[in-house]
Amino acid sequence: MAASQFDRAVHEELLKGIVIPAVPLALDEERRFDTRYQRALIRYYAAAGAGGIAVAVHTTQFEIREPGIGLFEPVLRLCAEAAEEAERVVHKRLVRIAGVCGHTRQARREASLAMTLGYDAVLLSLASLRRATLRQLLEHCRAVAEVAPLVGFYLQPAVGGRILPYEFWKEFVQIENVVAIKVAPFDRYRTLDVVRAVCDAGRENDIALYTGNDDNIVADLTTPFAVAKRHEGPPIYMRGGLLGQFSVWTRTAVRLLHEIRDIRSHHSDVPKSLLERGAQLTDANAAIFDAAHGFRGCIPGINEVLRRQGLLRTRLCLDPTLDLSPGQAEEITRVCAQYPWLPDDAFVSAHLQEWLD
Repeated sequence: MAASQFDRAVHEELLKGIVIPAVPLALDEERRFDTRYQRALIRYYAAAGAGGIAVAVHTTQFEIREPGIGLFEPVLRLCAEAAEEAERVVHKRLVRIAGVCGHTRQARREASLAMTLGYDAVLLSLASLRRATLRQLLEHCRAVAEVAPLVGFYLQPAVGGRILPYEFWKEFVQIENVVAIKVAPFDRYRTLDVVRAVCDAGRENDIALYTGNDDNIVADLTTPFAVAKRHEGPPIYMRGGLLGQFSVWTRTAVRLLHEIRDIRSHHSDVPKSLLERGAQLTDANAAIFDAAHGFRGCIPGINEVLRRQGLLRTRLCLDPTLDLSPGQAEEITRVCAQYPWLPDDAFVSAHLQEWLD
C-alpha cells in the first residue's frame, strides 16, 4: 500500500493535529477482560473530543499477545467496534491506530489483522529488536510498511525502547508509507533528531509529528521547530499528541490542544500562563507515570486515575506483580487537588452511566 492510498480524510486529521489517547486495558477483579468498561472508555474518549485512539500499545499492556492470555484480537476487535458505534454518536470519524510489535513475521501478521479489523495505521514498536543493526531495523520497518500505513515510534529506553540515532530516522522517513511518527524518547536531543530527519527529507507536510513525550507535552506542542535545511523557512510543529497521559483527563487534553492550535494559527506569543500549566501537567504526569520509581507504576497509575473516576472497575494489570509504587497513590491525590483545572471529573460524572449502559 503506497502512502498515496492512505485515507485522505484520516491523513488530513493527523496533519491538523488531534488528541489520541493510548487506550488502557479494562480488567475486572479476576483480571478478566472487562468488555463493558472497555467500551465505556472508548465512548468517553469520543465524547471528550479525542480525534482517535491507539490500541494494543504499551498502555494496553503488551501481555495481551501472550498465548495463554490471547487478548490481542479480542481487544482490537472490541475497540474498533466501540469506535464505530461512538462515531455515530459524536458524528466524527475517529482515527484508529493499532500497536504492533515483535519480529517481522509477527509484526506483519499483527498489522494485517489490524487492517482487516478496520484500523487506519499501525504504531510500530521496535522494542523486540534491541540487538538488531540499524539496517535490520529499517528492513523490518519496510516489510511492515508493505502491509499497513506506518506510524513510527521512538520509545524511551526506560520502558523498553532503544536509542535510534539521526541516521536511522534519516532512512526511516524515506519509507513511502510512513504517515506519522510518535516522538517519545523523553529526551530533547533525541526528539530533535527525529524533527531534523523529517525536515531534511522535505516530508514535514505529509509526515505528522506527534508528541509522545508525556513529560514535556505543552513545550512540544508550542515549540516552533526551525532546524536543519528548513531553518530559513516557516517552522514546523508537533501536530498533536499520542500519549498515555491523554488517556486520562481527556476532555482537558482536547481543550488544551485546541488552545495551542489557536495560538499557533494566529502566530501569537505563548502566554506565561500556558507555560505554567505545562509545568503543572508535567508534575501531574510524574505522579501518574511514577517517575520517582523509573516509571514502574505508569500503567497502574493511569488505571488508578480512571478507576477513581469510575471509568475502570479496577487498576489491575495482567502482570500480578504490577501495582502502584509506594507513595504513588498519595502523589496522584496531591496533583488532583493541587491542579483542579486538570481532572475532568464533572464531565465524566455527568455522562458515566450512559457510557456504561
